[in-house]
Amino acid sequence: MGMGLITKSKSSNSSSEGWGMGFLLVFFPEEHHHQNQEQETTTTAAVAAATTNKKPNNFNLFPNSSPLRRNNSNHHLLNKAQSTISICLLLLFTTLLLFTLSTLPSSAATTAAAARRHLYRIPRRHLSSRPDEPSSLLSSSSYSNLSHALQGMGNLYRRGSRAMSELVVAHATESLTPNELKLFLRLFHRSTLASRSDLLLLFPSKMGSFDTTILGENESFFKLLTQYKSSNNSHSSASFDVTHFLKLSKKERESGEPIWGRRIRSNSSEEDATESTRPSYGSVLGFDVEELDPENSLSGFLDPVPMSLRRWACYPMLLGRVRRNFKHVMLVDVKEYLLLGDPLGRVRSQSPESVLLTQSVSGKHGRKTQSTRQKTVNPGIVMGGSRGVRRLSNAMLTDIVRASMQHRKKNSITESGLFTQLVGNEFVLKNVNVVVSTESVPDLSSLSGSNSKSGFLAKNNALIRRGNSNLDANSVVMKHICSFPIDSTVYSDC
Repeated sequence: MGMGLITKSKSSNSSSEGWGMGFLLVFFPEEHHHQNQEQETTTTAAVAAATTNKKPNNFNLFPNSSPLRRNNSNHHLLNKAQSTISICLLLLFTTLLLFTLSTLPSSAATTAAAARRHLYRIPRRHLSSRPDEPSSLLSSSSYSNLSHALQGMGNLYRRGSRAMSELVVAHATESLTPNELKLFLRLFHRSTLASRSDLLLLFPSKMGSFDTTILGENESFFKLLTQYKSSNNSHSSASFDVTHFLKLSKKERESGEPIWGRRIRSNSSEEDATESTRPSYGSVLGFDVEELDPENSLSGFLDPVPMSLRRWACYPMLLGRVRRNFKHVMLVDVKEYLLLGDPLGRVRSQSPESVLLTQSVSGKHGRKTQSTRQKTVNPGIVMGGSRGVRRLSNAMLTDIVRASMQHRKKNSITESGLFTQLVGNEFVLKNVNVVVSTESVPDLSSLSGSNSKSGFLAKNNALIRRGNSNLDANSVVMKHICSFPIDSTVYSDC
């Protein structure tokens, strides 16, 4: 009786230990496998020793297999099953964890994207359906909700009404002021280029004052466009020609949406109904050099790197990404030039490899003679086919690196000198059709004395220079613009 109790308790203890070991085997199958191997080795050795002590049975030619081998095979299958179950549980837990983590950010990003689409859908809808309500356009003036312009980079200040085939890349220098930027934008929005090209501003750094200036001029442009469209007066061609923004060809109407920002899904019936009344205007966006040239590729050759040279390191990346979207490109200096008309009209009929440049004449003090005058090619204005401008910018970047390695005095390298030398090298630019115009770009001082209202913004003056004189360009331009009734009500500084 006692022995039976002892045996029963031992069996119960062994069963509980076996259950506990089975529970641990799910998470530690390898340790149990090593223990089984040690037990199997000990048992096999004991059986072998017992077999050698016994006499061989000559009459048993086919001995039965040992039950120990069956137990070993069962333990081996059990180990495999436990290993498989543990791996499956681990994979299931990892999958659930990753799914939970990936679900939370996506919902927030979807909400932000929906808000951005709603923000940039408002100006287009109100311009096409209710053009007599300029107050509805004020929702685009919040620079805190600006979206990215291209592949997570840049700021999109205004999304155009359609995809444009021309791009104006205007770079700002370190000394550019918000008032100078305001004057450039104000005249650009009044020119023909605003109706058929996108404007890309390249800044040396991010400045909140520039964002406020750009958004303010966009708002004034919408008001000006709305009021001239509704009034349809006879003197609009002298100050602001609204017909360039309304008359579109069939090809221009079917050009699609701009490449900048997120694509807006709209109702096709609504688009067809307002297609004839919707004005055409390009996008306005901005980048800083840290986004297009994050490593400052010229820092190892020049110290410091001025904006006039670093901008050439940004053009290959920028123009390479949009090479399939634009046929003509213009590179212009915001501080030096003002756009009034349509300068790209001179290169639209040329080949994609053509580039049009201008000359500037400089000389010593006193009377300029033929011997003292020196002609240099102006790098502040470059326009032509997208392929030719891209190749020229790549060659200019290479020439900057070469010159910096040859000159010991790094400060002696100037943009105008390198650019003039590059244009004269026909071997380097053998794949670019360079045309240097002998016509000089007029200065603002030479046009400020015109008494006629149509003389200052005449169609033949597509491009002017601010000049180095002490003339206040902002006061001269605003005096002319504020002389028109509608314009004086749009701009607050009139």
